[in-house]
Order: sequence, then structure tokens, then C-alpha cells
Amino acid sequence: MNHTSRVISLTILTFAVLSGCTTVPEQLKGDYPTLRPKDTNEQSLGMQVRWAGIILETRPEDGHTCFEVLSRQLEKSMRPQNIDQSDGRFVACKRGFFDPEVFKKKREVTLTGKLIHIDVRKIGDFDYNFPVVDIDFMALWPVRRNPRYYHYGPYRPYYWHYPHYGPYWRYPY
Repeated sequence: MNHTSRVISLTILTFAVLSGCTTVPEQLKGDYPTLRPKDTNEQSLGMQVRWAGIILETRPEDGHTCFEVLSRQLEKSMRPQNIDQSDGRFVACKRGFFDPEVFKKKREVTLTGKLIHIDVRKIGDFDYNFPVVDIDFMALWPVRRNPRYYHYGPYRPYYWHYPHYGPYWRYPY
């Protein structure tokens, strides 16, 4: 094997491995309408939806658990996009108990289900129409890591040196 064929083989292998990292859960695949939570109305009831977002609140109730979710657009992997834009809020409910310490505030979810009704609730003094989804499947995504702090810690490229207590460059940058 010459050098060029090794490079090509390594490149193909790298893309094959990386493409395996972005697989979509089987239950989230399929065609769904492009309906956004803020655009729902009485005519949308009964539709199957695939929505994603950030959990704002988890409320275990009698026989089921409801999640208030701030909607976000989907990435290709069906995970919510990490952006500061929202398509509205919605409530999603599923039978059984889901621990609020696991499904805590700011966790990302993607779900599929059926729109069953619209609930009017208050956000501050504002009446807000929350579409309510009966969940068929819900994916709770792993917490995103901030690469700036994940590998090097918050003080790189500085280090604190006794007795000076000041930042000094560790490496020549």
C-alpha cells in the first residue's frame, strides 16, 4: 500500500466512524409536519408532531408526568439546536413517573406524539396557549460540554503561582 492509498483509506474510515456518532434514534425518524408550537390552533389537534426543546419544568401528577418545554428547532441528528431562538412553548405528558432530578430544568429533549388539546396558562401576567402533546417517544439528550472548560479547565493558559497570586502565561502564546 502506498502513502496515497493509506491516506484515502484513513479518511474513509474517519468519515465512517464520525457518521456513526450522528445517528438518529429509530423512533424519531419519519415524516412529520413542520408545525411549530407557537403556530398551533384548534385545527392542528390530532396531528402527530416531532418537537424538541429545553425542559423548563417537570411536574409529576397522578398517573403521569408533564414537562413544560421551550421549543427549539431540530438539528439533523434530531437534537434541539443550541441557539437562543424559540418556536414557542409546549407541554408534553407521558404516563408513569419521571424523576424531576433526572428530567431537570435545562435538559434537552426530543419527542414524538399527538397533539391532544391547547391549555391556557399564565406566564407572568400573560395568558399563553400551550399545545399539549401525548408523548409516544421521548429522547433525553446528554448534557452538552463546553469545550473551553472541558479539557483544560477555566484557567488555561494561566496558572496561579504562589506567592505572587497572579496569572502568568504557562506557554508562549
